[in-house]
Amino acid sequence: MSSSVDLIKEKLDVSDLIGSYIKLEKSGINFKAKCPFHNEKSASFFVSVDRGTYYCFGCGAKGDIFTFVQEFEGVDFRGALKLLALRAGVSLEPENITARTQKDRFTSALSQATFFFQKKLQEHTPALEYLKNRGLTEKTIKEWQIGYAPLNWHELEQFLVEKEFQRNELHAVGLIKKSEKSQGEYYDVFRGRIMFPIFDSAGNVIAFSGRILVDDKISPKYLNTPETPLFNKSETLYGLHVAKIDIRRKDFSILVEGQMDLVMSHQTGFGNTVASSGTAFTAEHLKKLKRLSNRILMAFDADGAGFSAANKSAQLALSLGMEVKVALLPKGSDPAELIKTNLPAWKHILSTSLHIIDFYMKSLLLKNIEPRNLGKEIRSHVLPYIALLESSIERSHFISKIVRDTGIKEDALWEDLKMVAQKQDSTRPSHISQSARGPQELRSPAKKQSLEKKIFGIILWQTATTKKQLDPAVLRTRLGTVIGEKELDSIAESTLHETSGLIFETEAYYNNNEKLTDEVEDLFINLAAERLKEEFTVAMTALSAAEKLKDTEKVAEMLAHCQELSKKMSGLPKRI
Repeated sequence: MSSSVDLIKEKLDVSDLIGSYIKLEKSGINFKAKCPFHNEKSASFFVSVDRGTYYCFGCGAKGDIFTFVQEFEGVDFRGALKLLALRAGVSLEPENITARTQKDRFTSALSQATFFFQKKLQEHTPALEYLKNRGLTEKTIKEWQIGYAPLNWHELEQFLVEKEFQRNELHAVGLIKKSEKSQGEYYDVFRGRIMFPIFDSAGNVIAFSGRILVDDKISPKYLNTPETPLFNKSETLYGLHVAKIDIRRKDFSILVEGQMDLVMSHQTGFGNTVASSGTAFTAEHLKKLKRLSNRILMAFDADGAGFSAANKSAQLALSLGMEVKVALLPKGSDPAELIKTNLPAWKHILSTSLHIIDFYMKSLLLKNIEPRNLGKEIRSHVLPYIALLESSIERSHFISKIVRDTGIKEDALWEDLKMVAQKQDSTRPSHISQSARGPQELRSPAKKQSLEKKIFGIILWQTATTKKQLDPAVLRTRLGTVIGEKELDSIAESTLHETSGLIFETEAYYNNNEKLTDEVEDLFINLAAERLKEEFTVAMTALSAAEKLKDTEKVAEMLAHCQELSKKMSGLPKRI
């Protein structure tokens, strides 16, 4: 496998690869850009062609083409390996099924289930007719791997057991359920439903959403896979694996609610559309979209639920510093139906969409509200959005528009805006209020844990291999000194079930690396930096609390501690 990694690196230029994701500018012998992993106004992200690496001097993001794809696409090493191999035209050696990790078996089970559902769709005329009547073409049905789950309690279970999958594996990925009546018995979760596979960023099936074909007034209209080791609904966006290219190219994303809305939108040329798969858009969803483009257009159903979903998602997006527009659909319609019946109207609605603040102001002005009550409505429904804007220039722009459109005094609006902003700061969840303030939320503890796991993987690999390049005992002692023996034991325990897979990934990545010593040193430097940043964040929070309590002694103590930590961070080597 290591030869495949080396061959991919030889075939793919780091600047070409990263340049296909973000805009790079020449900077001497290197390239620079605004970092895709944190918010910044000036470029601090550099790409070294000679070294085949990247480094951000703002947030410390660092690595090669594999780590970039892992972080940007949100995939693991093997996912990045498959994506880059396809791009480089490199064939990967087939794996022995007995050597696959648990995660690989889960993915394989879902892939086989997708095949099963697709086959059953071709055998079930009513299901095929339903999809065609909704406006889908055969090409679209095939491209999105849409299928049908037969109205049978055990057919999928039997099919997959014959493929040598264990029932506990099928249960773990949400394909079968334990029977409450018969001990040891299972039954298929999806029955009599149109099946939409849900994909990860690499295009692997990780879950399903099933739409009931014949409404029995008892079963839910849509049934989704529950949370599993592969599927986290708060992080997964339906269609993102396809839409990401068009989102970058068109520089905006279209947000819809359901699978049918998305599939129809893609079928008619709007390839920058993503869907929430029946759940609310979260900060994690929006951060993924923000990496591709800062601009989003929300096209939710024209009903109360759709309007509410757009409202909540818009607040989240604005708090992340994104530009939000709203497409107003005719009452009682949804994107899929509108695209099928009146495609020109759908295109017109998208092209005439309004910024969320302009949208709400226009809605209020059309109601001809009495001036005094209009001011109250603006305070309640418009100023909260303006308060979420990062840019003071943007805030001033919208305040000026309100003054021009309503005649309300500007000083009064600014005073109300200040009070609204203060109220938001006191009530807004921390993951929202912090997100608009800088890079911290994107360089989360997940990076620290990733670095610890990489170093531990090297320790396991060097312990297992007969051709040792480093002393694993020395590495283990050093890691224990940095993070503490208790945390080291915790890492060892948490990775116990994936030891073989971790060794495989580490060997595939680092084998035959003549600069392994330097690579390990860089990992320790970055780990030290992440731990210092974490400690610095805690210290700054304590400093802020002490300042509010006017505890001068504590303020002096925490200020000195923050300065000490800052000095330590500045003293760490910065190597690209």
